[in-house]
Amino acid sequence: MTLQGQAGDGRFDSDVVIVGYGPVGQVLSILLARQGWRVTVVERWEAPYGLPRATSFDGETARTLVTLGIDPSFAGVAEPVDAYDWRNASGSTLLSLDFAEVGMHRFPDALHFQQPELENALRARASTFENLRVYRGRTAVSVTDDGDGVTLVTEDADGERTALTSAWLVGCDGANSFVRESMGAGRIDLGFSHDWLLCDVVLNEPRDFAPVNVQICDPARPTTVVGGGPGRRRWEFMRLPDEKTDDLDRPDTAWRLLEPFDVTPDNAVLARHTVYTFKAELVDTWRKGRLLLAGDAAHSMPPFAGAGMCSGIRDALNLSWKLGLVLKGVCEERLLDSYGLERGDHVRRTTELSVQLGKIICITDAAEAERRDAALTAGRTPDRSVALALRDGLLRRTVGTVAAPPTGSVVPQGRVARGTVSGLFDQVAGTGFVLLGTADPGPVLSPERRRFLVGLGTHMVQLVPDDSGVRSGEDAWVDLDDVYLPFLTSAKAQFALVRPDRHVFGVARNVRELGSMVDQLKSQLALSEVRDPSRH
Repeated sequence: MTLQGQAGDGRFDSDVVIVGYGPVGQVLSILLARQGWRVTVVERWEAPYGLPRATSFDGETARTLVTLGIDPSFAGVAEPVDAYDWRNASGSTLLSLDFAEVGMHRFPDALHFQQPELENALRARASTFENLRVYRGRTAVSVTDDGDGVTLVTEDADGERTALTSAWLVGCDGANSFVRESMGAGRIDLGFSHDWLLCDVVLNEPRDFAPVNVQICDPARPTTVVGGGPGRRRWEFMRLPDEKTDDLDRPDTAWRLLEPFDVTPDNAVLARHTVYTFKAELVDTWRKGRLLLAGDAAHSMPPFAGAGMCSGIRDALNLSWKLGLVLKGVCEERLLDSYGLERGDHVRRTTELSVQLGKIICITDAAEAERRDAALTAGRTPDRSVALALRDGLLRRTVGTVAAPPTGSVVPQGRVARGTVSGLFDQVAGTGFVLLGTADPGPVLSPERRRFLVGLGTHMVQLVPDDSGVRSGEDAWVDLDDVYLPFLTSAKAQFALVRPDRHVFGVARNVRELGSMVDQLKSQLALSEVRDPSRH
C-alpha cells in the first residue's frame, strides 16, 4: 500500500479530505480551498454522472454559487421558476406559489437547473485551485481517527490501496454513505416513504407548458410535472398501492404514463427513468471526533419543497468557515459541535415542510382526496416558508435564550460600494465576519474588542445612504440599493454582526449592547488560548 500526499507543510497530506464529489462535495471543496487549505477529494466513480437528479435550487443557493465564481446569469445551467401550482383531478387549483419576483438574495426565489451542467461549472471552478486535488475511481474502504488526525484508505479499480492522511474528513458521499456507517451514526425516520417513477425528458422541439410546474393531486395517479433546466422537463409518477416497482420502472410504462401529456417517442427522448423512494430521514450524529457529515450523507428529504440539494449546500457553507477557524488554531475543536446543532434543527424543519407539502399530493384514496381539496379550497394551506432562521447555536442571546429575529436569519443582499469597488454585498464583503453600523463601529469599541474582531478578519463598516455625499472607503460603504440601513431600522438596531455564512449573529441597539454582543461572540467561538486574536 502506497502513501500518497499533497505538497505542503504539516503532519498530514491534506488539511481536509472530502469523500464524495457531487454538488455538496464540490461546493465544500471550493469553500475550503479558497481559504488556502489543502483539500483532497476522493470520488468512487471514474466519470461524472451525466444525468440529472436534483432539478431545482433556491435564491439562497444561487447566492452561494455566485460567491464561488459561478456565472450569475446561470446561462445554460438554470432558468427561473415563475410559479408552482397544486391542482386536483379536475384541474382546479388548490394551491399556487408565486416565484416571479426576485427575492431577498437578489436572485429568483426558485430556479430549475440541469445538474450535470452545474457540476461541470463547479468542476471548472475547482480546477483553478492548486491546493485542491480530486481523485476519481477510488472507493473508500476504511477510515481511522486516532484523535490527532484521520487516515483514509482507498482502493482503485485494480485493487491498489492508497492511504491519505488529513486533519479532518467530511463525508459528502450520499445516501449510502460509507463515512456515516464508519461513524456509527444512526438515522431518525420522520415517517414518510413513497416510491415514485422519475422520467427526465428532452423534447425534440421547444414547447410551452401551462402551468410550467404543477403537482397533479389526482388520487388515481399523483403526478408531478416540472422544468428540468434549459431544454428539459421532468415527470414524476407515484407508485400506486397495487403496483410493483419492477413493473413501474420500465420504459414502456414511462411512455404510457407520458402519453396523456402528448409526450411520445415521436417528439421526445426519454433521457432517464428510474424509481426513487422519497424518504424523510436525518442523522442523529453530525460529527464524531474528526469525522463529519454533509449533504445526503446526513439527511434525505422528499423533493416537494425543492430543498434537498439546497440543504446540503447550506451544510457546506456552515461547516467551511468553522473548519477554517479550527484549522487556523484560532478556535478549539468544540466549535464544530455547533455545526450539527445548527444544521440538524434547520434540516429537520425543512424536511418537515417537504413532508407537509408531500402529504398534499401523496393521497390515493378518493374520499381522503375530497377532504383535502375542500380544506385547501377553503384556504387552509400549509406554511410553505422554508425555515431560514437558525434557532440555536452561535447566536447572540438575551437572558439565556437566542435573541429575537433578525438574529439567526440570513442577511438580505443588495449592492454596496466600498471606495472604487462596488457590487453585491457578498462580493464586496468577502468571506469573513462583517460588523455593520449606522455609525462607524471601530472607534466605539474597546481596543481589546477591536483587536479580537480584526484578528478574525472582520470588516467593520459604517453604512451611508447613496445620496449622503459621503465618500465610501474601507470603513464606509454606500448602501446603493437601500437594503441595509432599512434592515437595521426595521430591527430597531444601530449595529448588526453578520457571520461568514451570512446568518446574523445578532444586532445591537446602542454602543453598550455592541460591546456585549462582541463579548458573546468571543465566548461562543471556543477560542484557543494560544491563538486568541484579542491577545496579539
